[in-house]
Amino acid sequence: MTRPYIPLNALRAFEAAARHLSFTNAAIELNVTHAAVSQQVKSLEQQLGCQLFVRISRGLMLTTEGESLLPVLNDSFDRIADTLDRFSAGTMREKLKVGVVGSFATGLLIPRLSDFNRQHPHIELQLSTHNNRVDPAAEGHDYTIRFGSGAWHGTEAQFICDAPLSPLCSPTIAQQLQQPADVHKFTLLRSFRRDEWSHWLQSINEHPPSPSHPVMIFDSSLTMVEAALLEVGIALAPSKIFHHLLQTDKLVRPFTAEIDLGGYWLTRLQSRAESAAMTAFSAWLGKEFGMAS
Repeated sequence: MTRPYIPLNALRAFEAAARHLSFTNAAIELNVTHAAVSQQVKSLEQQLGCQLFVRISRGLMLTTEGESLLPVLNDSFDRIADTLDRFSAGTMREKLKVGVVGSFATGLLIPRLSDFNRQHPHIELQLSTHNNRVDPAAEGHDYTIRFGSGAWHGTEAQFICDAPLSPLCSPTIAQQLQQPADVHKFTLLRSFRRDEWSHWLQSINEHPPSPSHPVMIFDSSLTMVEAALLEVGIALAPSKIFHHLLQTDKLVRPFTAEIDLGGYWLTRLQSRAESAAMTAFSAWLGKEFGMAS
């Protein structure tokens, strides 16, 4: 498509003057003279056939037409600047926005990211964490890593790894747990999934907690385990996420029994086309975790 002549210098002068509401400050920003900015704006007004500013005693005021034009230029110049900033050493840097459930980010992903950066220096990875309740469309995620069964409406899901749950607690509490039934002596820490402890206890042929048993509910395994470290109670959480704490004996896994109620999945909205950066990230993650392609 052939575009009509676009007076970029005049548009840039107007945009700067409109942000500052001052020809003088716009001239300083653009490193030109006051007269040059004024002339560029006048030229643009003549081309558009309308007035963009009203000159008042305190400086400038935008007209209705000027107010309509400014946000379009703000957005356009910001996008141009952002694109130019993405060039480094002759290569365009690609942006990749990934939303990650916090436990996976801390326990499994972040320790591996230096390898990803080394292999893909041209990809600018933007990570945001969530508590597994997330809206990928509203938050603009390219990929979202979630915990669950892999079934989310309108979503492609690729299995990363399992995350079986087992009791985790402080060394002091662990000393008081001689058999699995002893967990009934303590506050049980769990996620928003109501039946986790019941599943674990039933898997070892123990009776589930009574409806009146003290329970504390968390929206994150990270905060749940932090509470366990402070001896608030016993957490039921994925032990592989907290391997670093288990190695230091700050956290103890008193029983080997575990239950599998879901895993971690790399998900993408079906409406979102895969970019080269997304393909690179998916392939790298697949090699790290042995994911099926």
